[in-house]
Amino acid sequence: MLIGCDMSQLDPFTINLLCNSEVNDINQDPLGIQGYRMYNRPEYVTYVKQLEDGSMAVGLFNISDQPLTIGFIPKSLGIRGTQKVRDVWRQKDVAEIKDTERFDTEVAPHGVALVRVYPGNPRHRRVEVSRGVDRKF
Repeated sequence: MLIGCDMSQLDPFTINLLCNSEVNDINQDPLGIQGYRMYNRPEYVTYVKQLEDGSMAVGLFNISDQPLTIGFIPKSLGIRGTQKVRDVWRQKDVAEIKDTERFDTEVAPHGVALVRVYPGNPRHRRVEVSRGVDRKF
């Protein structure tokens, strides 16, 4: 990560933002898969990124001038089963939902919510499914 300013002049909020281990873990995930745009609407954009442990990072970007409620359904992201949703900015779990339930959050104008959906599809399960051991979705 690069920052082009005098770090001794940063306020506590900015330092916390730059040093947030959960955000950095998503950015530096060993799987190395780039996030991709899942939804592109005039008011918002949603990016998702598969992580090595099977969880998924979801960025909900409000590109409008008004607060918006933005969300997703885990099953539409390819995730099955009951999931926890963790707000990585606040480093706290904010919901536990079934794969068919919708998670929604309020996002400020030109703001972003960044969450991690876990356990996602753990790696051992992805391998079993790819080998045809379990095809129950």
